[in-house]
Amino acid sequence: MEQKLKFIISGGGTGGHIYPAIAIANELKARFPQAEFLFVGAKDKMEMQKVPQAGYSIKGLWISGIQRKISLQNLLFPFKLLSSLWKSYFIIKRFKPDVVIGTGGFASGAVLKVASMLGIPTVIQEQNSYPGITNKLLAAKAQSICVAYEGMEKFFPAEKIKLTGNPVRQDLIFVDDKRIEGLTYFEVNADKRTLLVLGGSLGAKRINQLVSDELEIILQLGIQVIWQCGKLYYDQYKHFNEKENVHVFAFIDRMDLAYAAADFIISRSGASSISELCIVGKPTILIPSPNVAEDHQTKNALALSAKKAAILLKESELNEKFRRTFADLISNDEKQAKLSKKIHKKALPNATQQIADEIVKLALEKGE
Repeated sequence: MEQKLKFIISGGGTGGHIYPAIAIANELKARFPQAEFLFVGAKDKMEMQKVPQAGYSIKGLWISGIQRKISLQNLLFPFKLLSSLWKSYFIIKRFKPDVVIGTGGFASGAVLKVASMLGIPTVIQEQNSYPGITNKLLAAKAQSICVAYEGMEKFFPAEKIKLTGNPVRQDLIFVDDKRIEGLTYFEVNADKRTLLVLGGSLGAKRINQLVSDELEIILQLGIQVIWQCGKLYYDQYKHFNEKENVHVFAFIDRMDLAYAAADFIISRSGASSISELCIVGKPTILIPSPNVAEDHQTKNALALSAKKAAILLKESELNEKFRRTFADLISNDEKQAKLSKKIHKKALPNATQQIADEIVKLALEKGE
């Protein structure tokens, strides 16, 4: 008879924490249909909508990060932390999980801390090449730490590290077979090469400005554009849809087909994006957001650019370097081939299954 396992999964604040958490839950559910799942997130963050949409229950904690500037939020932080630890204690005592999994964010810090104190096995899933403070503090008590980059011994106990990669959408693994479908779906010209521009689901202000400023040059180079400008910026840029060979979207639902249609990609360098780009294996220019905690995106991008697997351009360099860099990339077939080969070598397509393996091993050991 199947053992009825129970899992608490905590992570949120950004899609980069939420979507891996949901992917892990889906994999565990596929293996153990009778298992029970409970998510824990921050009360006012996007996980409170995204997790129920994925079909899972979620509890919210009163928690948020420390702001860089002096603010009322920072004065409230000690109270929020105590409140979150206290609520986490009651959630865990009531639910009685076999394993608690954290994918990052301040809510996961409180839940994993309490789980460790109660002797419940914990698994950390660290998406970035440079971990946040929460996961660094939790590492000593965790049973397993699943990472996406080599060299993480600098931050975590070596014996706990498992190089798994980040969970990605499984429909990306075979994008090479979907080229014709992608070109048809986006109604782009099969005789032209295609640039895919990504700034995340909400959009990236500086990348949008760049594409707007350089669009005529890009089109003159014979390149057509699929441009996800983000929900916040769509009204500002939708008029470019009137131009031939330009396709602007607030949000792209079929990312597999967007990647399949693309010959070149301009993207932010969040952890999930990097993992997807490695699997897709197209020549990529990374423009990290400078506005994220501990400059994660620049460090993620450097991990690829240092191996000549992608081109890194900082926002501060765009005016000076973008036009020359882009023209050089699209005119150099050898460079394109090398970038594609090297970024694809970094792909870890079985991440979700390997992370689930670690979790299941701990759950079954606990049940013995």
